[in-house]
Amino acid sequence: MIRSELVELLARDNPDLSPKEVEKIVTTFFEAISQRLAEGGRVELRGFGAFSTRAREARQGRNPRTGDAVSVEAKRVPYFKPGKEMRARLNV
Repeated sequence: MIRSELVELLARDNPDLSPKEVEKIVTTFFEAISQRLAEGGRVELRGFGAFSTRAREARQGRNPRTGDAVSVEAKRVPYFKPGKEMRARLNV
């Protein structure tokens, strides 16, 4: 499912909201999660899962085109851990 499909589904299930209002809600939701993660926080949605960040250490990588060694800087990457209910739904 892509973002536009999510907006369409939510607008269909909530006829009292216009598609533009639903788009704004979805955008606000994703921005709130992104902002919290950028601050180093965690977002937990009970039954669904938790968004957090993980640290990746600096390392030596390879340029796939040339094979030359390149240094990859340390960084933080987003991480999602599914909740128990989500895992149960997937493994029925």
